[in-house]
Amino acid sequence: MPTSSASTTDSAKPSAAGGVQSLERAFDLLERMADAGGEVGLSELSAASGLPLPTIHRLMRTLVACGYVRQQANRRYALGPRLIRLGESASRLLGTWARPYLARLVEETGETANMALLDGDEIVYVAQVPSKHSMRMFTEVGRRVLPHSTGVGKALLAGVPDDEVRALLARTGMPAATEKTITTPEGFLAALEEVRRTGYAVDDNEQEIGVRCLAVSVPDSPTAAAISISGPAGRVTETATEKIVPVLQQIARELSAALASQNQG
Repeated sequence: MPTSSASTTDSAKPSAAGGVQSLERAFDLLERMADAGGEVGLSELSAASGLPLPTIHRLMRTLVACGYVRQQANRRYALGPRLIRLGESASRLLGTWARPYLARLVEETGETANMALLDGDEIVYVAQVPSKHSMRMFTEVGRRVLPHSTGVGKALLAGVPDDEVRALLARTGMPAATEKTITTPEGFLAALEEVRRTGYAVDDNEQEIGVRCLAVSVPDSPTAAAISISGPAGRVTETATEKIVPVLQQIARELSAALASQNQG
């Protein structure tokens, strides 16, 4: 039919960047859905993207058929389960790319190095290179923790507006892992302000007594990421912190550059 042929031609035409316009639009809609918390209505997507409703409806119908989006009983659209497999695979790959940089971090600081992402309301560890010390920290790759008691959580949330942080804390609660865990939104927001001021985050016996962690975000990462070192409080002292933080920041910049080149490739 002529109308069907016309819409196919329109959706498959090249974009200004040399890609396929319908693909660019579909991924843009998925990202807008993620930014909105994972569930939106067509009118919200139209207002946010500037695309006409018929175009959005056609794209969403295709994404639903593929399992990347599902339609709720209230007729709103939510991110679909097939995205989980893609996200998990991408997280593993990101961890693989990061490992050489974490290995350098271990060589230069002597402590265990980690990489973590913000996944929904939780922190998930995607890579680790252990310290060579007999007494060392170990965090299982794939482990999930709440952000308020971790250095990587503070590093990641320092770039998030305060009202969004408050909303996250209201959803997760702020259970105490130790007597030093920050358990009030005001206390945590003050800690985030300190991260912004100094350029790094500290977990000082807040997740586990006897353990200190230093963390920085990876600038301009394709997904919010942070790297950290963790070790016994007796080794990760204030004096050691002054030497370790510049190393963390430098390796985070180098990792950022590497991820950007992978993205372009």
